[in-house]
Amino acid sequence: MAGLLIDKAVKAFGDTVVLDGVSLELEEGEFCVIVGGSGCGKSTLLRVIAGLEQLDSGQIFIGDRRVDQLPPAKRGIAMVFQSYALYPHLSVFENLAFALRLAKRPKAEIEEAVARAAAILGLDDYLARKPAALSGGQRQRVAIGRAIVRQPEIFLFDEPLSNLDAGLRNKMRFEFAALHRQLGTTTVYVTHDQVEAMTLADRIAVMRGGVIEQIGTPNDLYKRPANLFVAGFIGSPQMNFLAGNVVQGTGSGAALELASGERMPLPPTGDSLIGEAVTVGVRPEHWRPTGDDAGVALRAEFIERLGSSVNIHLRQTADDGATVIWHHVEPARVREGETVHLTSDPGHLHLFDRSGRAIPLN
Repeated sequence: MAGLLIDKAVKAFGDTVVLDGVSLELEEGEFCVIVGGSGCGKSTLLRVIAGLEQLDSGQIFIGDRRVDQLPPAKRGIAMVFQSYALYPHLSVFENLAFALRLAKRPKAEIEEAVARAAAILGLDDYLARKPAALSGGQRQRVAIGRAIVRQPEIFLFDEPLSNLDAGLRNKMRFEFAALHRQLGTTTVYVTHDQVEAMTLADRIAVMRGGVIEQIGTPNDLYKRPANLFVAGFIGSPQMNFLAGNVVQGTGSGAALELASGERMPLPPTGDSLIGEAVTVGVRPEHWRPTGDDAGVALRAEFIERLGSSVNIHLRQTADDGATVIWHHVEPARVREGETVHLTSDPGHLHLFDRSGRAIPLN
């Protein structure tokens, strides 16, 4: 095993800069998930680590070795692709053994490595089968097994669960977590699915436009997003945003005043922001009814029933009619078309300045 250091990585395709000075450092054994929208550069970052794309500038180190000038086979990495990339004419055993045979490893070593990987992944009973006779989850296990037998210093995963149905993705997430606990290999995992990111990662790197907007633990990114983009990207349903101005409240503290004149109280540190235009962020689970006409008036337009909870989609009744989501853990007592007044405890609010940067409130 080894750590990974990416220093000011730059990669462009023609005039399009895909990686714009990306730096990332992972400790030995760390599981890092890279998330972001389509075209943000996350898969390209994985490919330059693997050596499938060459950097225009910057450096990559695995442990104490600089590897960005080495061919893929010399880097000590193993990569698992979205498409599995199995050889259809070979058995599971031969697929697992392929890279070791290519490296001319002794027969006994190959058999031992394949047996170990098959035992870890529960493939012992499928070694004689061809990929066509396997389920999607079993094929994904074979693809992972091909990486395990090489005993790499770094695992790279490029959206490995995106071709699976929802139920199998949930099961495979658990298997990925268990596999990492067992092997402890440094892992870089690319996905667009934030549920995968939140459940698997030691740390998450959020990318946009070829740069890393923020990197931190799942809890850090959820509770302390650095900017509007991260706040809106992390969380499902995503954070609600309302624009307003900080004013002196009716009591001793500051309040956020919306264009409608409706107000929401702010923490004491909001006093220093009086007169500033800001955006307030509220997680869907942090709304609460006021019980009177205070707070923000919202009309329920759609109730999304999830069994043990509901997402209530509401629209502001005044001004621009901004939409918000209220995640309610009890059966909905609100009916579609009904108006409710909601607010949030000041300690749960997130504030962002005109540029979209987070304003610390505590």
